Amino acid sequence: MVIVKRLVTNKAVVIFSKSSCCICHSIRTLICSFGANPTVYELDEHPDGQIIERELKALGCKPCTPAVFIGQELIGGANEIMSLHLKGKLVPMLIKERAIWL
Repeated sequence: MVIVKRLVTNKAVVIFSKSSCCICHSIRTLICSFGANPTVYELDEHPDGQIIERELKALGCKPCTPAVFIGQELIGGANEIMSLHLKGKLVPMLIKERAIWL
């Protein structure tokens, strides 16, 4: 978990993604639609992509992308993000971590 931990440190929102994944794109678009500017790591383009993918799987991400961290906490993948959004809890989380301002 060394690389993942280093990559999420001091960042409000981090998305681990794959450039060819439409679900990853949708989650990124959703989060950006609120005004957030997430740090996005495309695992298929990152030099340590395979190692990061193994670390995400070890953290319980299956599939490993998209994997969303808010405030350095693993929130989960697309299902978890959409569930939070539908319950009205995603925006408050983003505000709390100062990823967006209202």
